[in-house]
Amino acid sequence: MPATDRGLSARDRWTKARGPAGNLWRVRILLSPSETKSVGGSGSPLDLAALSLPTLTETRRLVADALVTMCTDDAARAQQVLGLSDALAGEVSLDAELWTSPTASALGRYTGVLYDALEPESFTGAARERALSRLWIGSALFGVVAASDPIPHYRLSAGTRIPGLGTLRSVWRPVLTEALAEWSDELVLDLRSGGYHQLGPVPGAVTVEVVTEYPDGSRKVVSHFSKYHKGLLARTLATSRAELADLTSLLRVARRAGHTIERTSDTVLTMVTEP
Repeated sequence: MPATDRGLSARDRWTKARGPAGNLWRVRILLSPSETKSVGGSGSPLDLAALSLPTLTETRRLVADALVTMCTDDAARAQQVLGLSDALAGEVSLDAELWTSPTASALGRYTGVLYDALEPESFTGAARERALSRLWIGSALFGVVAASDPIPHYRLSAGTRIPGLGTLRSVWRPVLTEALAEWSDELVLDLRSGGYHQLGPVPGAVTVEVVTEYPDGSRKVVSHFSKYHKGLLARTLATSRAELADLTSLLRVARRAGHTIERTSDTVLTMVTEP
């Protein structure tokens, strides 16, 4: 690595290497987060100034402070608000320590079905740098983060109503929608689930519906396992060496990798799976 590149994030190194003409980093793949997350990390405690999309900083602070206060003042109430079983009650203490707990990259923090399919731990070299440049993740706590952003373990879902704060949709939608509007002239594949999409839609983004096609030709929308299939698709696109400049090139790469995808409209794709 050149000495001048030391200290740069993976996303910054990739952008610099490509130069303004390539713009591979502008192919954005927006994922849902997961309820389950890894614990610990080797990074310094949360620094909101270190996160991407700095216009979201004050709202991030507002939500984080409200979450920490709730979990510190009344653990039993916090457990109820967060919808946690007794087996998961320890998550309240982790939320209370949000400002002091270690961080890890967002891509390494989230786990669960989608991330099992994505397999980020297997990304190496240039493929990892491409993934870090292209992947973004929705969050009830942070709005949206880049894959390389350092975040702590936390527990908070899009449907949570924190006492004194109201619904997260009402808190996030105005500021997040405005922040993501800056992506409106770029190719954005929005793979977030409904609750996270409602926190702040991306104008003109392409969404994906996952269906199962049965032998008789009938189709049924996939619910839980749609996360898995979206994870597989995200892996294909995030690590591809192709320059995904438009929807046609995106579809070409996905189909060559074995995904069955139909172009339903300019902003909707249908991913067809077998039963």
